[in-house]
This record gives sequence, C-alpha cells and structure tokens, in this order.
Amino acid sequence: MHIYEKEFDFVIQRAKSLARPARVAIAGADLENILRGVFEAESHGICTPLLVGNEERIRKVLEEQNLQDRNYEIVHVADEETDDIYHVYVTKAISLVNEGRADMLLRGNTSTRNFLMPILDKKFNIVDGLVSEVSLLKVPYYDKVLALSDVSVLINPSEGQRKKIVKNIVSILNHLGIEHPKVAVLSLVEKPSFHMRDTVEAQNIVRAHQHQPIADCELVGPIPWDLIVSKEAARHKNYDCPYCGEFDAVLMPNVMAGNTVMKVLSMSANVNCCGVLAGTRVPTAITSRSSAPEQVYLSLCVCAAMLAD
Repeated sequence: MHIYEKEFDFVIQRAKSLARPARVAIAGADLENILRGVFEAESHGICTPLLVGNEERIRKVLEEQNLQDRNYEIVHVADEETDDIYHVYVTKAISLVNEGRADMLLRGNTSTRNFLMPILDKKFNIVDGLVSEVSLLKVPYYDKVLALSDVSVLINPSEGQRKKIVKNIVSILNHLGIEHPKVAVLSLVEKPSFHMRDTVEAQNIVRAHQHQPIADCELVGPIPWDLIVSKEAARHKNYDCPYCGEFDAVLMPNVMAGNTVMKVLSMSANVNCCGVLAGTRVPTAITSRSSAPEQVYLSLCVCAAMLAD
C-alpha cells in the first residue's frame, strides 16, 4: 500500500462505497499524469472516465501509457472549431453534466482561468453559492489530514467572503465524515493589531462566529502557523488553546498565502495533497496540470466521497 493510501484511507474508503462508479468528465484529457491518476481511480471502481478533447491526441497519450484497453469514452472536440479550444473543452465537459451524462468534473489540460471561468458563469448552472477551493494535505509531522482554503480561486476575499469560505470548508469536511471540525483563521501573529489587517479580520470573523455561528465548527484566530500545528509551540508561547496541533482546517487570508503554503508543502516537502471546489452543484476536482497521478486520484476520491452521502 502506498503512503498516500494510508494517509487518505478514510477518504478512499468513502469513495469506494458508491453504488456505481461516478462518471467523470475530464476537460482536456491529453495529459499523461492526469490520465494515470484517472485510471487509478477507474481501476478501483471509483469512476468511469469521459475523456473530453482532441481524440487523436488523447488516443496517442493512451497508447503511450498503455491505457488504450481500459474502460472509457472519448468525447471528441475538433481543434478547428475555435481559437479558444481550452474554453470549449471545459464547456463541453460541463454540458455532459447538464445532460446527465457525467456526475463530476476534473480539470485536465487547461489553465486555471480557462477551467474556472465557464464554471463561474451562471448560464452554465454549475455554481451553487460562493465558489472556493479546498486543498487537503497530509503533512508528515501532523497527525491528521489538514484542509486549506482558499488556495486558487478567490484572490483577496473580503471578510464576508471568508465567512462563506468557512462554510465551504466545513461542508467538504462533513462530506468526508469529519463532524464539527476545528478551523484556524491564519494570521502572522496571534494578537490583533491595527497595523496588520489580517489579524483584525481574523478577530472580527471569530467574534462574529461567537455571536452567531457561521457553521457547525470551532473557529479560532488570529493564530499563526506554528501554533496551529504544534502543541509544543503553544506551550512555549503560553498560548491557551486546546486545539493547537489538532486543527482540521486553516482559513487562509488570501490566495497568495494559501497557494504558496500549499505548493511549498506539496513540492518541497513531499506532502501528499489534493484539491476540490466547494460551492459547485457537482463535485469538481481542480488539480494542477503538473499534479502527480496520486494527487489526481485523491482529488477524484474526494469528489466521489461527496457523492457517497
């Protein structure tokens, strides 16, 4: 068993409980790492792939990876149909959902912008609230999988949007069987200061939650990273919080902080991770084009787990 299978076992087992494999539409299915992750999920009965894109290029990658005899359907999109072919890949994948032919979406060989813009366009009927991204990571020194949000969609969310991100985080974790999660509101320091906007916002969000709960969770902040992940750091700093070293999720101050933390941990510290969108009508995996196959596989497992409820 691979280490990521042990770390995310609670997610994988939930995904495998589906009555039938979920049909996943991959927008731009001509990347080898994406296809390897997709067919890892297919081999475990988690999904049936709908490969959206240029059929010739898709078949070439399938043959190169010796995947041509697996269970899949190719949905051909001719390159000459438009100059913005990647946008068309995504809209075609969305149409498969709206036609009842697909249960989930997966970003393939498209940029983040090209993938998100059609999803956020209300005419395609995919948005079901504020859309944000939730990344799940298993840091080696931390005992549990940790959720980070937002790391790729909302560039500089307002206080009101960050409250909705908390709801999205809690919703995703609930789908994974984690009830009443402990959520940390990340800041540079633990004491509010008017010189640091993030600390004041964090205090405001927590106070609002104490007055009227934003979601069914514990919410703590402002709190820096060391206190979030370490009871020992909290002891040294005399920070009185029983959840240090036990948080389930971290609310990031902006996309720069979230994306940097996620990429540093995943690419420089060999941390296993995956990402999904919250606030969409159907489970949507938003992996990077450079994602390892296991990250694609885990993202699809999270999406399938959301359908398993």
